[in-house]
Amino acid sequence: MSLDLTRQAAEVARVVAGVRDDQLTDPTPCAGTPVAAMLDHLVGLTVAFRLGAEKSPVAGGPSADADHLPADWRERLPAQLDALVAAWAQPSAWEGTTEVGGVQMPAAAMGVVAANEVLVHGWDLAVATGQRYEADPVTAEACLEFGTGFAAGAPEARDAIYGPVVPVPPDASVFDRLLGQTGRDPSWRP
Repeated sequence: MSLDLTRQAAEVARVVAGVRDDQLTDPTPCAGTPVAAMLDHLVGLTVAFRLGAEKSPVAGGPSADADHLPADWRERLPAQLDALVAAWAQPSAWEGTTEVGGVQMPAAAMGVVAANEVLVHGWDLAVATGQRYEADPVTAEACLEFGTGFAAGAPEARDAIYGPVVPVPPDASVFDRLLGQTGRDPSWRP
């Protein structure tokens, strides 16, 4: 299985462009992670998952620290999102195994994790800054399927990464069910 990350990455780049400087200290749905820290996390994860696609892992994982947000994040993030998309567009990215943040797994699974990181943290940023957000339905479905399987197979690891599942109505959209699965309340507002 492979996903095309183009649409979701473009949506996140649009959201990044809409972040105002006076919003950098605002809260996000991730407790204790203000907008600047979420941007820093996106800067780091776009590099880490690109390197994972290229099978060139580096030690450590992406941070989420407002104090480490690079001054050029407005230019850097869109370029890094484009590079991430290009790396995962290569068929070889989805083959074999790879490593990101010290975690090794099948590359096909890691590609879905990369998509999930972009998709969900894009929403975190959009909702924190009062912007609309469009989730690519194919990406959301793949991420929900992967997340549900991950939760069933490794509930302790899932809880350590996301925190408790947030219940959503049974007729909720695929994306809202994904948000709930990742410990987010789809109705969260600052």
